[in-house]
Amino acid sequence: MERFLGFTPNHCFFVLFFISLSPLGFAQYEHWPYLPGYPEPPPQVYQPPQRPANVPKIQLRLSGQKRKHNEGRVEVFYNGEWGTVCDDDFSIHAAHVVCRELGYVEAVSWLPSSKYGKGEGKIWMDNVHCNGKETTLAACTSNGWGVTDCKHTEDVGVVCSEKRIPGFKFDNSLLNQIENMNIQVEDIRIRAILATYRKRVPVTEGYVEVKDQGTWKQICDKHWTMKNSRVVCGMFGFPSERKYNTNVYKMFASRRKQHYWPYSMDCSGNEAHISSCKLGNHLNVDAEKNATCENGMPAVVSCVPGRAFAPSSHSGFRKAFRQEQPLVRLKGGANTGEGRVEVLKNGEWGTVCDDNWNLVSASVVCRELGFGSAKEAITGARLGQGMGPIHLNEIDCTGFEKSVTDCKFNTESQGCNHEEDAAVRCNVPAMGFQNQLRLSGGRNPYEGRVEVLAERNGTLKWGTVCSENWSTVEAMVVCRQLGLGFASHAFQETWYWHGDVSADNVVMSGVKCSGTEMSLAHCRHDGAEVSCPRGGGRFGAGVSCSETAPDLVLNAELVEQTAYLEDRPMFMLQCALEENCLASSAVNTSVTSGYRRLLRFSSQIHNNGQSDFRPKNGRHAWVWHDCHRTGSSSGDLSTGRTRSCWNGAGGGPGDAGRTGAPLLGGGAERVGVGEEKAPGRPWSPFQSLKGLQESWGGLLMREGSPRRRRNSFKPKIRRWR
Repeated sequence: MERFLGFTPNHCFFVLFFISLSPLGFAQYEHWPYLPGYPEPPPQVYQPPQRPANVPKIQLRLSGQKRKHNEGRVEVFYNGEWGTVCDDDFSIHAAHVVCRELGYVEAVSWLPSSKYGKGEGKIWMDNVHCNGKETTLAACTSNGWGVTDCKHTEDVGVVCSEKRIPGFKFDNSLLNQIENMNIQVEDIRIRAILATYRKRVPVTEGYVEVKDQGTWKQICDKHWTMKNSRVVCGMFGFPSERKYNTNVYKMFASRRKQHYWPYSMDCSGNEAHISSCKLGNHLNVDAEKNATCENGMPAVVSCVPGRAFAPSSHSGFRKAFRQEQPLVRLKGGANTGEGRVEVLKNGEWGTVCDDNWNLVSASVVCRELGFGSAKEAITGARLGQGMGPIHLNEIDCTGFEKSVTDCKFNTESQGCNHEEDAAVRCNVPAMGFQNQLRLSGGRNPYEGRVEVLAERNGTLKWGTVCSENWSTVEAMVVCRQLGLGFASHAFQETWYWHGDVSADNVVMSGVKCSGTEMSLAHCRHDGAEVSCPRGGGRFGAGVSCSETAPDLVLNAELVEQTAYLEDRPMFMLQCALEENCLASSAVNTSVTSGYRRLLRFSSQIHNNGQSDFRPKNGRHAWVWHDCHRTGSSSGDLSTGRTRSCWNGAGGGPGDAGRTGAPLLGGGAERVGVGEEKAPGRPWSPFQSLKGLQESWGGLLMREGSPRRRRNSFKPKIRRWR
């Protein structure tokens, strides 16, 4: 029989194992892409679970001080009243039941002790026990409805996955009994109707459509308000909304039968996501059970993009820009629209403490910077610790302020430190940049040969990028465009990555980026006239990306406080002369009787990033000079401190980097001296990190002749990037 079926005992074991896995077991593999040539699985059809007859009907919602739309305090509507759930005996299995009942695929985690704030009213459930397979939280065992010894300081919260259950059906059986029912839909979109907006990227105007029970439906505009438009525009990365030509859309609506969602939206305007809005009036339903919109038409939104995403006559959008007098900025983020929040006060940049930091306040920051509402309010310095003062604490915004500085806040920051720096991840318009670029041949999705989609002879073809002068700055743009974080390496040879052979031809050359571009196509390049002597293929440009990176910042104030001039005899500068750290005129100075005027200083470099700093070259490639002597330039790995070779021998800027002194969070201190090396700027040991938003603050050293410029010489210290 086994031979007839073509199975061996091992095959049978595999089949039985495969069948025994539950659908939930495959959830962790859903993000794995199917290889070309393999059929995609059929779309899942949602089957609403059957509620046992003896289980009462309840309704759930997530409330409280949210930092993402898919998390919050668990609240239950039972017996005509909203109440909370106690955290006693609560588990991840119960969290799964809650999230699935709300239309999410699964739970990520749960949080005890009223992490989202204390609720009000009754505590409906205590000592909840679930096995994870229940269709509703009401089917789990507990002490009984309202039987508890808990207080609201023990209210439980959950964090659900962002992915929704395909075809999820909203249970409206209790709709008439509940006044404040939150919206639960599978997805939402802006569908461009007019030809002008269908060709434009990003889409800024069109019908508002929600996906309900696996079908896209329009929303009747009879109860639509500009507050609703503000929320929808914010979700798609736009800071504000505007009026549109209603006559044109009335004409379009009259030509086609619409499929309406049977509800209306009721937003206050400061929500970051429609799931926080309330369900409005229920529409009339005709005999065919289709919702009708008498004397109305589909709701339309027209959004105003931020300046960085506004369409232009040439490229369809503008490149990244810098505001002339910014009061707020984002630092330390890898992708567009994310970073640590910093505000300018009295001419000094400072951070924001994360006490009471939530989606509403974070959305004010995002809109102020030209993005949409906040996707996530980040706490605990997860995007790096800042430096300097903490300007704002306990921020309380209404959501309609023009700037976060207009919100109520506490200027006292006692109890706050930079481990509590607030950050934000904003909604950004869908520009489609990630579809114009790909990494090929890498061992994982974060590395590979860079291949771009370019138009050649009227057709779009994939090709490589010339690696000549390819650096970390260009690699940073690639990683940002693909949403893969920071660039850890830029490769000029990629023969060890076997990419697509049909994409070996070079389609882009002469690439030179500033580091702020959102797409590699925004960088300067040769255009259609490609010039690459080395060719593509094995010499195509490559990158390696990382979600975290070091972020080195110089303490400029310490440099200014410790800087002084010193006339140094040439016989004590032999090391600096041999390492080419002095000005070109130093070769004409007498070694026995000559002097050079040097600027001496102490510096402190902090690593504000989320990764340890490692020098660009390994220890085998470090330059050890004879005049460093034994131990005079050795680094202390535990403290990050290093001593300069200027302890009687000589040296120059960059000694800490040349000797490989690590910068592990606490920073490094060194004493350095230098002269002006005209033209240009001093050698930097951190060249591999020059694409970071906050790169190492190098110094341009000044040197003068003591005989000619003793009285008139004024040292100038300035940072460079």
